[in-house]
Amino acid sequence: MALVIRLRKMGRINHQTFRLVVLDKRKPRDGRYIEMLGWYNPKQAENNAAVKSDRLQHWIDKGAQLSESAKAIVKKHAPEVLKKAIVKKAKPKKKTAVKAKKAAKEKK
Repeated sequence: MALVIRLRKMGRINHQTFRLVVLDKRKPRDGRYIEMLGWYNPKQAENNAAVKSDRLQHWIDKGAQLSESAKAIVKKHAPEVLKKAIVKKAKPKKKTAVKAKKAAKEKK
């Protein structure tokens, strides 16, 4: 199951609020979700979002991917989680690159 962290639209016309949720990638935008990780209210000037950073880190460790809009909210309200996620994915796999070069040389 491919997990994604994205925004779920809530509220009425011209007064939308959003929930930051974890769900299966194949589900619809407003479909059933696994867990709510926070909320975002664009109409409020101050204190317009909340993120459960510990649960967000848990789901990122399990392999959930952030959507672009969710990443923007996390970047503002829980930047420490985003930094940890970037550090984990930034490590290149040297062994596979070296093996591929050796295999290419042997074929020649």
